[in-house]
This record gives sequence, C-alpha cells and structure tokens, in this order.
Amino acid sequence: MGSLEDERPLLEDALLQDEVTGLYTGDGSVDFNGNPVLKRNTGNWRACPFILGTECCERLAYYGIATNLVTYLTKKLHEGNVSAARNVTTWSGTCYLTPLIGAILADAYWGRYWTIAVFSTIYFIGMCTLTLSASIPALKPIECNGNFCPPATPAQYAVFFFGLYLIALGTGGIKPCVSSFGADQFDDTDPKERVQKGSFFNWFYFSINIGALISSSLLVWIQDNAGWGLGFGIPAVFMAIAIASFISGTALYRFQKPGGSPLTRMCQVLAASFHKWNLEVPKDSSLLYETQEKSSAIEGSRKIEHSDELTCLDKAAVISDAEMSSGDFSNSWRLCTVTQVEELKIVIRMFPIWATGIVFSAVYAQMSTMFVEQGTMMDTSVGSFTIPPASLSTFDVISVIFWVPVYDRVIVPIARRFTGKERGFSELQRMGIGLFLSILCMSAAAIVEINRLQIAKELDLVDKQVAVPLSIFWQIPQYFLLGAAEIFTFIGQLEFFYDQSPDAMRSLCSAFSLLTTSLGNYLSSLILTLVTYFSTKGGNVGWITDNLNEGHLDYFFWLLAGLSLLNMLVYIVCAKKYKQKKAT
Repeated sequence: MGSLEDERPLLEDALLQDEVTGLYTGDGSVDFNGNPVLKRNTGNWRACPFILGTECCERLAYYGIATNLVTYLTKKLHEGNVSAARNVTTWSGTCYLTPLIGAILADAYWGRYWTIAVFSTIYFIGMCTLTLSASIPALKPIECNGNFCPPATPAQYAVFFFGLYLIALGTGGIKPCVSSFGADQFDDTDPKERVQKGSFFNWFYFSINIGALISSSLLVWIQDNAGWGLGFGIPAVFMAIAIASFISGTALYRFQKPGGSPLTRMCQVLAASFHKWNLEVPKDSSLLYETQEKSSAIEGSRKIEHSDELTCLDKAAVISDAEMSSGDFSNSWRLCTVTQVEELKIVIRMFPIWATGIVFSAVYAQMSTMFVEQGTMMDTSVGSFTIPPASLSTFDVISVIFWVPVYDRVIVPIARRFTGKERGFSELQRMGIGLFLSILCMSAAAIVEINRLQIAKELDLVDKQVAVPLSIFWQIPQYFLLGAAEIFTFIGQLEFFYDQSPDAMRSLCSAFSLLTTSLGNYLSSLILTLVTYFSTKGGNVGWITDNLNEGHLDYFFWLLAGLSLLNMLVYIVCAKKYKQKKAT
C-alpha cells in the first residue's frame, strides 16, 4: 500500500509534465527574450499577418523598381535594348546573390529577426537614393532632342546605380529570412501546425503577388505618365510601411536561436573526413559519434538520422583509437557528430535539384526584359488609352493570385485523395509540373513573335522601328502560363528548401534556392551576349536588335524553350534519385 502511495506523486508529476510540454512548442523556438513560448499566445496564423504584410509591402517596393526598370534605362538613361536588358538581369541576379550574406548572418549570429530588421533599413536608404536620382534635375540626364539623346554623365550613373545596388544589398537580408521566419511560426513537431505551414507558403507567395499587382499596374502607369520621381517615391514609402509592419508583430513571434556558422560546420566535416581518410567506416552506424542528449550538439537543431549515401564523409564521425583512449571528443575539426555530417550530405543531395532551377529562372527573367521589349513593338492602345508594355506582367500576377487559392483550396484536397500526401503533391512533383509549364510559356512567346514579324513583313515595316498593329493582349497567354509555372515551381522550391534543409541551415538553404534566380538572371545575360555575338557574325543583323522588326526574337524564345525541355528531363532523373531527410 505504501509503495502505491509513493508512486502516485510520480504519476501526477509525469501527467503535469506532459500537460506543460503540450503547452509549449516542441521545436525549440523561444520568445523575444529567449524564453520557451506558449503555443496559444504566439506564432501560428496570429503572427502571420504582420509577416505577410511586410512581404506584400516589400515586394511592392521591389517590383515598383524592377518591373519598369528596363524602360527607365532606355527612355531616361538612354541605353540600348541589349545594354538595358543586361543591366536589369545583372541587377536582378545580384538581388538574388546577396541573400547568401544575409543567410549566413541569420543562421550563424543574428537570427532571422534582426537580420530582416537591419537589412530592411539598408533597403529603405537605397530606395530614397533612387528617388532622389530621379527627382533632382542635376542627377537626371538631359531629355532627348529629336533623335539625339545625350548619355547620362558618370556622376548620374554613379548615384542611380549606388541606390539600385543598395536595394540589392538590402534585399539580401530579407529574401532568405522572411519565408523561413514565417514558417518558424508553425511548430514542426505538431502535425496540425505542420499542415498549416504548407498552406502558409501558398499565401506567402500570394502576398508577394498582391504587391506585384499594384506595382505592375498602378505604379508602372504613374512612372510612365506622372513622372519617375513620384513613381520611385511611392515604393520608398511602402518600404517604410513594411518595416513598421514587421516590428509591430514582435511580441507574437516565435524565434529560432542561431546555431553557429553552417559554413564552418561543413568545413569541419571535410577537414575531419580528410584527416581520417585511412580509417574504415564501421558497418554499424550506431558506432559513429553522436551526442547522447535528446537534442543535437548544434544549437536549435534536431538530430538527423544516418544515411548510407556519401559514406566517405562518415569518416568524420569515426572515433579513432586515440580519441577513444583519451576520451576527448571536443575537437570538431577532427571529430564531428552524425548530425553534422548529415548536414553536409543533405546540401550535396539537394544540389542537382537546385541546379535545375537555374534554367527556369532564366525563363522567368524574360518577363521583365524581352517580354517588355516585345510589347513595345506591338499595338498598346485600347481606344484612347495607352497600355505601358511593362503592365502586361499584371496578367502574370493575376494568374498567380487566381491559382494560389485554387491550388490551396481545390487542387490540394483533390490530389490528397489520390496521393495520400498532406499537401497533395510532394515538393518534387510540384516543381516538375512548373518546369513543364515553362516550356509552354516560351513556346507561346515564340508563336506571338512569329505572327508579329509576319505582319511587319506584310506591311513593309521591317526597316522601320515602329509598333506593329498586333494587339499587346496577344501576350496574355505567355504571362498567364508563366504565372501558373511560378505557383508550382517557386512555391515548391520554398517548401523543398525549408523542409529538406537541416534545422540550423534553413536561411542558408533558402538563400541557395534564391541563388537559382540569381544564376538564372546571369544565365539570361550570358545567353543574350552569346546570341548577340554569334547572330551578328558576318555582318548579319542579329536576332535581337534595337529595331526588333529586323531581328528574330522568336529564335531566342525557341532557344529557351529547348533549354527548358532539356532541363526538365534532367530534373526528372534527379528527382527520382533524391532521398528525403529523416530528422529525429
């Protein structure tokens, strides 16, 4: 009887502990002061409006610059078509390269919250600089006098591009962190919140495109008709609103602690495995080094199960005789945990999937360059109203806004019945569908250009740099297909690189995802350069000229369609071989 009485307090303590544990998140998240957070008071959808509002305003600011930038470079800075397209894609590429800087700072030192706050301020300063460059007469080039358009002075170029690249730096701390920070608001150990997290990525992309819709329609019209100073100033105001929105939700956020430099940990694995290259990896993986605690040795990270791939790296987790006899396992450059080794393995396994996103991003880059230049040579009038060619990207945005709720509320539930997956499709399946749609997009653009050139030939407009009487609305299908491709590929990438990345490397892996966009823009610039070089050899006019009626832009679009087809075939092979991460 006495033993039963002794056991009752222990049972009550266990039940109380379970109740307390259920009240708190199980993924190691903390509040602003570093304390464990209660589920009912923080995170989840109650914190998301501030994050989604921030993203919406920031994207409005970004696309307020990017959407019509090629027009500003050609009409105000008096650059040629190829030079302007190259400058736009290079800047856009840089905007997706700088996230590597922000990601490393977020994962290693500052955490995602402070990284977003600091880089948003840099972003805002860049927006203000750009606004001044388009407003102050001394910082603007002289207007064209007939056919003579004086080039911008070095000082005018310097101020404009200084502001432009401050924005590129600022976006480097926001892009890799905002989506991950939003996903951090959902407890990965709670099945219900895990499903909600998948829905979050859809609505996150939806908020991006609400901002883009305003930019590609209203702001483009303001820039073309009311002036570029006001057209750049409005995005600067919205960037200030984005900062205020983000800070307002601080008390509701869940925070993940930075886990130290992921680059250092990966280098340690390489160094340790090279140092122990002559040691044999035991067949029993339980003999490899791992901490005995429930959590891993990496701050803010769960343990990762051992995988049988890339076994040469497992040498880093082999305990040598000297380490066994001394009992000293503290030198991470000589001995790494299984989790640390698996982090590097995951990054290597994701690489082929990551690489296939580059060609898709090159296709996407055409929306702000060649699609716009194609539109300038088409009939942009509707009655007495003239449509700015860059505004046609509105149909891409409308396509995204249409497909997000349809995908989230209709397609996913239907697909779930057939696949049995929580989110309807796996991330890999979703990205594959998007790659197929990108082929159709480039094919549609090529067909429109064939028809446009045919009309130019029939009306004897080939040698004249004037618009062809073919309605710009014929571009709608290519924009609509590109929007559908985005829904599948880009959101699939957001999910894939967040879910499959190690816990303490999520910002870095999100930056890797964004890096495909950067390299896609650089690839687009490279293709433009090569096409211009080879197509103009022997005195030929070339595919892409200042007068598109003389060129063959359709050949360029077919080239991208062919590359997209080849890319999709490579992707299918890589996706079939990919092995999912297993966290404990």
